[in-house]
Amino acid sequence: MLFSDHLVIIRGGGDLATGVAYRLHKAGFPLIVLELARPLVIRRKVALATAVLEGHITIEDLHAQLAHSPAEALAMAHTDTIPVLIAPHLDGLEWHPDPGQLVVVDARLAKRNIDTRIDQAGLVVALGPGFTAGADCHAVIETMRGHWLGRVIWDGPALPNTGTPGIIGGKGAERVLRAPADGMVEWRLAIGDLVKSGEVVGDGGRTAGARAV
Repeated sequence: MLFSDHLVIIRGGGDLATGVAYRLHKAGFPLIVLELARPLVIRRKVALATAVLEGHITIEDLHAQLAHSPAEALAMAHTDTIPVLIAPHLDGLEWHPDPGQLVVVDARLAKRNIDTRIDQAGLVVALGPGFTAGADCHAVIETMRGHWLGRVIWDGPALPNTGTPGIIGGKGAERVLRAPADGMVEWRLAIGDLVKSGEVVGDGGRTAGARAV
């Protein structure tokens, strides 16, 4: 089996999806990353989804570029540049003449199964909770921090979502900033800036945004 004969479709371009893309790209798989027109990614500096917002992004030695059509994405997939295509839905898009050589990876980390089915490709892999291997997909990758992180599950579900962020530096839920209102966010600070407790980091809609803890 030649890796180059298979096409990998990665749904989502967040930080975990970017790690998946990096490993598969280095292994020689042609791949396409599918994203939303307005990505929900948080760790933008290390996420291929940022190519949707900025046209391109380079993370270490991995380069990604926004593709404007499925045909452009397919052509780019066989180069050193990873295509990022705006495509919220998978159905209706024909990627590979042999479905058995198509791989779909749901790396959106929605904590639930939105629309992934085991019959969408020859191999369907999903990351995190909300999926059951053997029913929704062929394999589930455990994303919970701890001993089982990265485990490949071929039968059964991933660990359930706890709803609580992992503890880092003694902080858990405090690490998450929540918008006070719906709307577009305008950041006052950039990723990497130092903040003090209570400092406003951005504005959501017309309301003062979340404050650092």
